[in-house]
Amino acid sequence: MKSRKHIYDDEEENNAFILQEAAVAYYTAAGAGSKTNPFEILGIKREPDDRDESKNTLSVISYIRKGLPKKALDHLAETAGFTGAEIASIVHTSERTLRRYTPGQKLNAEQTERIIELAFLYSKGAAVFEDLEQFKIWMDSPIGALGDQKPKTFLDTSMGIQFITEELGRIEHGIFA
Repeated sequence: MKSRKHIYDDEEENNAFILQEAAVAYYTAAGAGSKTNPFEILGIKREPDDRDESKNTLSVISYIRKGLPKKALDHLAETAGFTGAEIASIVHTSERTLRRYTPGQKLNAEQTERIIELAFLYSKGAAVFEDLEQFKIWMDSPIGALGDQKPKTFLDTSMGIQFITEELGRIEHGIFA
């Protein structure tokens, strides 16, 4: 495994930095399950202030406004198992446009917000299913409570992501439709 050197994105981003791809792959494989947090899914290491939820929320809003780099989207796609076509559809652009982005190029606010929502969804899913791989299987399976549709088909809208998050809440509390 490559060393765990960190690539600093820029100092303005609350001392956040993007981990090298090898390190993210290690964290994804070894840290799957309830330990997976949204920022690991995006390949971002940051120190949350657990004592003050409003600071965490303000930090996330700051990320959205500044835009995350394309490499965060790439980490999410790899971790969640999205194809190029799926991730392009989710962020409402073409595969070709995404391929033209450089790894450090910032995504716009709407794209950044969508991938942060997805990272939170996949983090919750990993916690509910106690394994990220099991959650990914569920996301690709037709679910009766969702009209026999795959949960992944709802990820192109914020309402769809919220819908799947609510379904995870029902599963977490043992309420099955």
